[in-house]
Amino acid sequence: MKKITIVGAGRVGESAAQILANVEMAHEIILTDIREGVAKGTALDIQESAVLFGFDTRVSGDDDPSIMAGSDIVVITAGLPRKPGMSRTDVLEANLAVIRQVAADVKRFAPDALVILVTNPVDIMTYAFWKETGWDRSRVIGLSGVLDAARMASFIAIETGFSIKDISAMVLGGHGDSMVPMTNYTTISGIPVSEFIDVATLNSIVDRTRNGGAEILALKKTSSANDSPAAAVAAMVDAVCNNRKRILPCVAILDGEYGLHNIAMGVPTILGLGGMEKVIELPLTQNEQQLLDQSAHQVQSDLASMS
Repeated sequence: MKKITIVGAGRVGESAAQILANVEMAHEIILTDIREGVAKGTALDIQESAVLFGFDTRVSGDDDPSIMAGSDIVVITAGLPRKPGMSRTDVLEANLAVIRQVAADVKRFAPDALVILVTNPVDIMTYAFWKETGWDRSRVIGLSGVLDAARMASFIAIETGFSIKDISAMVLGGHGDSMVPMTNYTTISGIPVSEFIDVATLNSIVDRTRNGGAEILALKKTSSANDSPAAAVAAMVDAVCNNRKRILPCVAILDGEYGLHNIAMGVPTILGLGGMEKVIELPLTQNEQQLLDQSAHQVQSDLASMS
């Protein structure tokens, strides 16, 4: 890619920019932020690490959104972060206003970009951005399942002691308490995880996955997770930039898949140069479908509250 812009120079935006620069994912990485000087300072800090990490990517920042002009990908991390005790839904109204403004900026300055939403609640923000722009759904995707699946895989690795490289997890549904970790589609070197972990322990891992972000927030107290979300962003960007056709769970606009319409939800997708190229519909058990429907109901409830 020639140019990737990250809107929001907070912790997630900064971590994502550093990772993308380190692996030279684009010729140029741009940071924008409404706070005067923050994006410029963050970008300069990352740029000064270039000789130590050995990357030639140019990193720059500004509070003027026009700096994103010509971007191939725009990653949106801007918004009000959660505080301890807050749910993702609690920041909905404040962040909805942010996303609507960012959508206007992206439409004006980077009308051909593919957009990855990170701002919470990400299901709602992805839907809102899509509605504001009217773009094809392939160009607007959200971060959820990649991060949630990574958390689930990490907990399985900790429990079993097996290499994280052999663990593949799958998570559907909303990014929050109503997410649906898919144990039937979670494997260790292709072997169902249930062959290694008993039901009670697996249920405990599922619960911990659902509350993975809240756990980190409660421990750090002054900030939420940033390194793992940034790594998840980098995985999605890599799949697009290198046309890998990776099957990754992302927030996608659904048009009949899983029996759902006009909603943004976490589902398995094929990510490549065309963005979200296809939604993969997995056969679900009756219980899994019920859990997914419950998760969809929660997302629809949040969507209905949008003003």
